[in-house]
Amino acid sequence: MKAIRHNRLLRGALTVLFTIHYSLFNTSAQTSDSLILRGMSEAGVNFTHQNDVRIIKSGREKFELMFNDIRHAKKSVHLEYFNFRNDSIASLLFDILRQKRKEGVEVRAIFDGFGNDSNNKPLKREHLERLRADSIKIVEFDPIRFPWINHIWPRDHRKIVVIDGRIAYTGGMNVADYYIVGTEQVGEWRDTHCRIEGPAVNDLQTIFARFWKRLAKEDLSNSKYYRGTPAGHKTIGILNREPKVSTKIMRQFYTYAIDHAQDSIKLVNPYLTLIPSVKKALKRAADRGVKLEIIVSAKFDVPMFPDIVYRNVHKLMKRGAKVWIYQPGFHHSKIMMVDGRFCTVGSTNLDSRSLRFDYEVNALIIDPETTRELDNMFDHDKLKSIPLTEEEWKRMRTPWQKFCGWLGGVFKPLI
Repeated sequence: MKAIRHNRLLRGALTVLFTIHYSLFNTSAQTSDSLILRGMSEAGVNFTHQNDVRIIKSGREKFELMFNDIRHAKKSVHLEYFNFRNDSIASLLFDILRQKRKEGVEVRAIFDGFGNDSNNKPLKREHLERLRADSIKIVEFDPIRFPWINHIWPRDHRKIVVIDGRIAYTGGMNVADYYIVGTEQVGEWRDTHCRIEGPAVNDLQTIFARFWKRLAKEDLSNSKYYRGTPAGHKTIGILNREPKVSTKIMRQFYTYAIDHAQDSIKLVNPYLTLIPSVKKALKRAADRGVKLEIIVSAKFDVPMFPDIVYRNVHKLMKRGAKVWIYQPGFHHSKIMMVDGRFCTVGSTNLDSRSLRFDYEVNALIIDPETTRELDNMFDHDKLKSIPLTEEEWKRMRTPWQKFCGWLGGVFKPLI
């Protein structure tokens, strides 16, 4: 009888301890999303509720969904991209847009001059003339002209599509076929995007409309362009980095989110060269015991970046972070999940260009369901990756590559 009573007391004590632990963990998790909501609201971010979000995990999925939505457009289609690569996907998109113009749908598009000229299949003048002849309004932000150095910063790196003022797309993908077929250089080109319905669409439309008025001198304030009405239950804040308007917002978000993480951070970002404030925040998170997990790519599209990226993640690994190197190709996603409570999907790279100079946009989604979906995607991608260990670091990096990583790390975060 004494043994039975003892076991019951032990089980009771364990139950109480588990309940306290669960309560404390749950409270801290709730605190992290309430803190990000309060902190970013104070920084000027407008949060809307009753949104619906669909996470898009591949280029094929994005273009099938988006092209179908555009085919069903009744009033307007607005597109803002870093570049439209002159390939089969862009050709199909422009054919759909031509058909919509014949049906009376308004079509407006913006692309970045540097983004266009720096891709290997740019839109040429004759392409633009044909589009304009078909009454598609398309404008180029800051065309590259002599002296070229004047046009390095800032660039429009945002990806925004708004259809009929009620459906929006944003994330990491431009318009290019390599999001489906990959490239010879890197293999698979992996990326993440999202489709939004609800009041947050109005915020994305506002960003586009303000930029369009600046470039095309056309006002888009009519209420017919703002038809984002309740469509779900998810809270979204649209983070818009715009020179001279909201220059610090991305730095504020990343440092604030990382510093207030209570349990876990999962991060995928292609150009993890890191400015000092974000690098210090990640180190602080690792030092206080937050489970920090990072995926970087085995292959890159830009030389020297891997040397800097690998050096940064190796330093974080030595502080306790778990790092995986994605093998099938280039993981171009810009996503972060915190405490299983909130996440972000957007265009922002964790490098100096995105955080200090360029036009960028991210959706900050405060929703455990969406965050869990991205967490699961992250865990699935880990299965296609190899863990970074000290032995792997020594095997994969030569002394020269380590030196280049150090040298690049000195200068890249500053420019």
